[in-house]
Amino acid sequence: MKPICMKCKLFYKPKKNGVAFIEGMPTGSGFPRPGWKPYKLWEGDLWECKGCGHEIIVGVGAEPIAIQHQPTFQADLQRFAPEYQINDC
Repeated sequence: MKPICMKCKLFYKPKKNGVAFIEGMPTGSGFPRPGWKPYKLWEGDLWECKGCGHEIIVGVGAEPIAIQHQPTFQADLQRFAPEYQINDC
C-alpha cells in the first residue's frame, strides 16, 4: 500500500529513490533549541502528494548506512552527499 495524504485523500507518488539524509544529534542544551551535529547516515525514498506537494521519506532501511563513531563516517557523508538533516529526537 502506498502512503496516503490525509489532507488531500490521495496516494503519495514516488519522487526520488535513494535519498540520503542525516539523523542529527543534539550537541547540548542550547536556548531556545540545542545545536545539532551529524549522527547517523540513512537512505530512503522521497514521495510526494500531487495534490498539495507535501513530501515524505519512506522505505528507510532497518540499519543506518553509517554512524558517527565509525572511521568511515566522514567519507560516507562525502560519498552519499545527504540532501537533508533531520534534527529531532
